[in-house]
Amino acid sequence: METFELIKNLSNANGVSGDEREVAAILKREIRGYVERIEEDTVGNLIALKGWEKKGPKVMLNAHMDEVGLIIDYIDEKGFLRFKKIGGIDDRVLMGKRVVIGKKKIKGVIGAKAIHLQKKGEAENTFESSKLYIDIGAKDKKEAEGLVSLGDLVAFDTEFEEIEKDTFIGKAFDDRLGCAVVTELLKKDYDFPIIALFSTQEEIGLRGAAVGAYRYTPDISITVEGTISNDLPEVKEHLKCSRLKGGPVITIKDRGVITDDELRNKLISTAKHNNIPYQFKQIIAGGTDSYRIQTTKEGVKVLVVAVPVRYIHSPVSLFFKEDYLNTKKLLSKFLETL
Repeated sequence: METFELIKNLSNANGVSGDEREVAAILKREIRGYVERIEEDTVGNLIALKGWEKKGPKVMLNAHMDEVGLIIDYIDEKGFLRFKKIGGIDDRVLMGKRVVIGKKKIKGVIGAKAIHLQKKGEAENTFESSKLYIDIGAKDKKEAEGLVSLGDLVAFDTEFEEIEKDTFIGKAFDDRLGCAVVTELLKKDYDFPIIALFSTQEEIGLRGAAVGAYRYTPDISITVEGTISNDLPEVKEHLKCSRLKGGPVITIKDRGVITDDELRNKLISTAKHNNIPYQFKQIIAGGTDSYRIQTTKEGVKVLVVAVPVRYIHSPVSLFFKEDYLNTKKLLSKFLETL
């Protein structure tokens, strides 16, 4: 599968935390034949082993399969669905968005009282998620219950597409871009064992990574992510986490981890030697699976490298082609140095 066709399929797949099976199925098909062993564990992690009998440091390539979304927690008498958020979502991005619900993929739209009917001052609180609902066109509770159930997961209904030359929009680029990079890296051969951990439930507590890294504990781990690119007009220069078209984003520190200094310097040297643009994550924000992996058993040396993405954790995100390709190139060249 061509790289951007793979990203398209991964982005269009639904994998809200707790049910990442649709994403895992795509990845299994793509990596089969390039690895010696593919496993799935009790929390849904997809784990692939490559060159397991080789000597040298065990290197983990990690990306999470899940995405932020919603869960149905109430159906009212008129057939409207109430929900809770799964993962960090800004309430302001929910209003009017198309969604797809449960295994039946029932279509719906997130709604609220029309602005024409709101009283003075009421609009200020309209966007609170507790005041919103999902409308699936059901006439009453009975009809709605025939289509959806309590506990059904809700994903944003967003199609992947190229909007301008080399600029793409879609959903779940955090972290389907990382999944695509790891998949492409698995197609090369290395002189040491590789553990690919496509983890689950990252958005609700890095849970899959804790289980996967305990089962196959590496010496070195590289978490590949889609990270915040807030290079926007209202953001001051020193607060811009990363920049679109700035190349791979290298983390020194975030809220959960300080990456390994020796490995990070080696990564930077690799970028310079191969004329690959790179940038540092400029503010201490967010966290990744590396937090859980780093503190597994006796400890693991970790790196975090990411593709800059605008509007993560929202119904529509945006990334630039060369940022993705340069992230893949940097990690490929780096692995050759180990």
